[in-house]
Amino acid sequence: MLKVGLIGIGAISQCVIDTLPKVSGKEIEIVGVLVRPETYADIVAKVDGRLPIYQDLKAFLAAGPDIVAECAGHGAVQAYGEEILLSGTSLLIISVGALANEELAQRLKAAAKFGGCKIHLPSGAIGGIDALASAKLGGLNRVCYRARKPAKAWIGSEADKEFDLLSLTKPTVIFTGNARQAALLYPKNSNVAATVALAGLGFEATDVELVADPNITENIHEIEVDGASGRFNISLVGNPSTYNPKTSALTAFSVARTLAALDASIVI
Repeated sequence: MLKVGLIGIGAISQCVIDTLPKVSGKEIEIVGVLVRPETYADIVAKVDGRLPIYQDLKAFLAAGPDIVAECAGHGAVQAYGEEILLSGTSLLIISVGALANEELAQRLKAAAKFGGCKIHLPSGAIGGIDALASAKLGGLNRVCYRARKPAKAWIGSEADKEFDLLSLTKPTVIFTGNARQAALLYPKNSNVAATVALAGLGFEATDVELVADPNITENIHEIEVDGASGRFNISLVGNPSTYNPKTSALTAFSVARTLAALDASIVI
């Protein structure tokens, strides 16, 4: 039986908790959820004994998870990632944009090597990561990632300082640059860009374009790839999660799928 720990109990974790029993039966056990101390009392009251809730990392790891799934944002990766890996526990990171911090990424890789465990990166809100990673082996010439989101989705971001987002009447490019720049300037919107970069040409060589579009209601993710093995374009229109409309439904399911695959006999 695979034992799983979760960091955070927001929309992604809730979906994972509900989905895993449907795809794995009793073969995967959630042994605990780690939350911030300031939220601990409220969450314990809401959960009402249905799941073990922890506010201390050492106590959480003592529950014996084989893998911990981070579902709580970049800060959680920075705060807990290294110690989890040093303990010999594998770590699934959904906040992949945190790895744009090169110093953090190197520390996590060193910790995983020391602990003899793995860092798992699910595909998140985008598809085609398997094709991109495979094409990388034959050589890539260019990879471009484009994110088109409703104008209001960028409120509170760096774009809010430069554009009157709610007054836009046509699709507007709010950023062009590489994946590392995008991740650092738009940390709440950088996870897909980071995943594409790590699967392909890396943070510096991956082109990124971010678009605020007042005429759409969904998030649209596009990848353009050119390499020795061929060319392909992927466009994915993501529906929001029923747990939280600000979260992609596919993101949470990709976490559940990655965890289920760790205990599966046949893995795709």
